[in-house]
Amino acid sequence: MKNLKSHLEIIQFITGTDWTVFFLILLITLAAVLYGQHRKKKLYQASDEETNFLDLLLMGRRLTLPLFVATLVATWYGGIFGVTQIAFEKGVYNFLTQGVFWYVTYLIFAFFLVDKIRSFKAMTLPDLVGQMFGEKSRYVSAVFNFLNVVPVAYSISLGLLLQALFGGSLVFNMAIGTLFVLAYSLWGGFRAVVFSDFIQFFVMCSAVFFVVVFSVRSFGGYGYLKAHLPASHFSLLGGQSLLTTMVWGLIALSTLVDPNFYQRVFAARSSRSAKYGILISTFVWFCFDICTTLGGLYARAAIPHADSGTAYLTYAVQLLPNGMRGFVLAGIVATILSTLDSYVFTAGTTISYDLAPKKWKHKIWLNHLGVTFTGLLSIALAVGFHGNIRLVWKTLGSYSTSCLLFPILCGYVFPNKISDFQFIVASVLGMIAVSYWRLASHDSFWGMFDAIYIGVAATCFSLIAYHFIRKLKNSKASPFRE
Repeated sequence: MKNLKSHLEIIQFITGTDWTVFFLILLITLAAVLYGQHRKKKLYQASDEETNFLDLLLMGRRLTLPLFVATLVATWYGGIFGVTQIAFEKGVYNFLTQGVFWYVTYLIFAFFLVDKIRSFKAMTLPDLVGQMFGEKSRYVSAVFNFLNVVPVAYSISLGLLLQALFGGSLVFNMAIGTLFVLAYSLWGGFRAVVFSDFIQFFVMCSAVFFVVVFSVRSFGGYGYLKAHLPASHFSLLGGQSLLTTMVWGLIALSTLVDPNFYQRVFAARSSRSAKYGILISTFVWFCFDICTTLGGLYARAAIPHADSGTAYLTYAVQLLPNGMRGFVLAGIVATILSTLDSYVFTAGTTISYDLAPKKWKHKIWLNHLGVTFTGLLSIALAVGFHGNIRLVWKTLGSYSTSCLLFPILCGYVFPNKISDFQFIVASVLGMIAVSYWRLASHDSFWGMFDAIYIGVAATCFSLIAYHFIRKLKNSKASPFRE
């Protein structure tokens, strides 16, 4: 059994062998991006601006099943320090809130939404909203989706990792890491994101698995955890109230209006590929969540006084042997980068395609400008959130869920029943309700209700009230006839 330290200079544990493995994986990732660009040149011998733009945004709608699974899985787990922090502090509560709730949402997406989404032949989620409700709704949804995909949490995660390795301020490390991601995102577009994700997928999944294997080998299994962890760490609610826990369930439902999910469904070769891809990805996420939860639990058991935000990293670098340590570090980097690059690119696309005037929609230079603006904004917002990943998730995620979830789902279930005006009113009311609830003070009873509950209630009330008002007007306008 190893005796590990709770606080240390991580860089002291990184050997030459570790750095060799680490940079070798980065070079393989770069080679994959170059291969993707080579494939593009073979596919498009001569192409117009619109074809190039379709490849930039959706890889020409040629995303195969293996690439679909790799990019979807890799994109979804950039907040590894946030997830392992919850596991470190709350135990298996992490698996419920960051796992189970999300699996239910993925299955809903695969079985009930994929065919509906593919039928629109849209390029982006706001583009689909515009086709469903109207052009004004498109712009409103684009604004809320932009807030949802500005990669603030992932800039923080990358900054924390670089700070732990090299020291310096968090702001400086966030800036360096985010600017690196901007460089290759600007160069290759969605194709570069997908092919880099393909390598990062294998590395990140292997890395978290190896941490669990070496943990069991070094400390033992369930008996060790049971003896060294608080009893609350084995409770599904982790000492939290049911209302607080269910907030994460509502945040998980934001997947149903997440532009990164939609982008990959739009890019898939067929509905069948998209459905099977989501189902396979769900199984992979299930395995990944088991590994990250166990990793967080072992870190808490072995180094209980470590900083919870970086405890997983502190634990892993002491646990693993030379070479393997570099591989796992690369896996953690891959987990963050694969999400950061996708979110930066999607947010940039929102600016260049969904918010830009029509005459500029297929301009690649505008997409590059949008990506650059997004990267810089994510750094600024990360400073505003003081590096708190969970606060970012709950704040920005609550706006997306509150303002868009119920109106868009109603659009699927009741096509052509919700007008452009209704969609805008419902979404704006949700935004006002969330903002007010976050700023207002509440007594002990109302304080139990998170802002996301209030936002969802506001959008629901708006659409239901409008339906009954219109029904009442129609009944008064039509005379009774025998």
